[in-house]
Amino acid sequence: MPTGGEVLVAALRDLEVEVAFGLPGVHNLAAWKGFSGSGVRLVGVRHEQTAGYAADGYARATGRLGVAITTTGPGAANVVAATGEAWSCHSPLLVIATDIPTTVRREGQYRGVLHETTDQASFFRPVTKATFRVERAEELHERVVQAGRLAMRAPRRPVYLEVPTDLLSAEVPEPVEVPVPRDSDQRVLRVEDAVAALRAAERPLVWAGGGATAAGAAQELTGLAERLGAPALSSYGGRGLVPPDSPAHVALPPHSPEAGALWDAADLVLVVGSDLDAMNTQGFRQPQPPTLVTLDLVEPVNYAPDVLVRADAREALLRLLFELKDDESRAPWWSPVGARPAMPFLDALEAALPADAVLVADMCVAGYWYGGYGRVQQPRGLAYPVGWGTLGFGFPASLGAALSGRPTVAVVGDGGFLFGCGDLATAAQEQLPVTVVLVDDGGYGMLRYDFTKDGEQPVGTELEPPDFVAMAHAFRVAAREVTVEELADAVAAGIASGAPNLLVVKATYDPPPNTSPNWYRVKA
Repeated sequence: MPTGGEVLVAALRDLEVEVAFGLPGVHNLAAWKGFSGSGVRLVGVRHEQTAGYAADGYARATGRLGVAITTTGPGAANVVAATGEAWSCHSPLLVIATDIPTTVRREGQYRGVLHETTDQASFFRPVTKATFRVERAEELHERVVQAGRLAMRAPRRPVYLEVPTDLLSAEVPEPVEVPVPRDSDQRVLRVEDAVAALRAAERPLVWAGGGATAAGAAQELTGLAERLGAPALSSYGGRGLVPPDSPAHVALPPHSPEAGALWDAADLVLVVGSDLDAMNTQGFRQPQPPTLVTLDLVEPVNYAPDVLVRADAREALLRLLFELKDDESRAPWWSPVGARPAMPFLDALEAALPADAVLVADMCVAGYWYGGYGRVQQPRGLAYPVGWGTLGFGFPASLGAALSGRPTVAVVGDGGFLFGCGDLATAAQEQLPVTVVLVDDGGYGMLRYDFTKDGEQPVGTELEPPDFVAMAHAFRVAAREVTVEELADAVAAGIASGAPNLLVVKATYDPPPNTSPNWYRVKA
């Protein structure tokens, strides 16, 4: 009979998982043994937080289930921050952690067993859709499959699964197939009110979010915006849904006055799969439009819709297109907005990026610039930690994105990169094809700006940087320092190498208009 560890991996195969990220510990070794010869690639990282971020980066770049595997207690606790980021950005993540053996666990008592906590799952409850605990080895396969399917079910978010360590080494009967639950929801997708509102509008605007990305609705969303003659703005999660050559594409983010003016001038806003959060609406300062139509699977909480279509974004858009198929396509009511602020760094990066590239940005000044103003040509082309704003996301998330099969570039700062620089060892050992562009400004540039914009002396923001090139070389990762003028060729060469590499740019930039100190909308 197979062991519980082998059954766990078999369940991941049933979920069509191809890659998982984790760190071994004494409590989860039986699971690691189960991966041997399984066909599921297990990438061993150097810190559990990296496992979570890498699984998130993989999920964002591919739309597939990301899997992070940790050991008990501190190992599980280390992945909570990454799980919170995935939660905030609706990434489908399955976090599997071990617990102390069932033979020594006593309900309601803390006994001092290695790695013991009184309720480990409680770490994860605020940042997951659900938490599962396996109580018997016989139910392990079913629980893994259930947890993975739930994470992938819209609206997608992380799920936590806890397995006592002794169940992984126990012998388990051969698993049986877990049937997919039949959808008992027989509601008819009704869009009559939305169609009527769209037909009545003279200046409609489309706002696209991560829910449209998750639904694979790029073509339908672009088609509807073009039919309506509407400009299409997007949240960070919706970047790349509308291609740059579409007449509906708006080249600036909603944080720019020129793009924000389109929202203000619209008599109807169609929101597709977005919760219109604070980071995208300048602290909810965008005014409520005259008519707001929302297509989403969840009840909006930030802006009250006049019409709500509770449905998958792609299904709802297809229905709207069907209902409007006989309507004459409208000419755009708006004029293209202006160019972005001059930024040679962005110009150089974009010159090197293929259309299908994934750019993973950290919470650093250079990352803010690309997150708001960088060109994203395809869906899932930008991974950006706007949900929780977790500094240190960029580099470890790029390790997962690099396994998507798409060219991957990370933009990080000198401060955030040091959070996870030990995983240069992972990049080298696994030969992950990622080009890391590290902008070294000698400190926490965003925090420095928060002081200097008010005429104050920065405190705690300045860092004595290591020799990043020498550090990368110590991990046997190719690295060199480049100027902005050399960056395009260096990034192109890094991508072409198919190997991990680090490019260090010593530069200091002010943060862009999409960061909160520079929001143009002010509180009423």
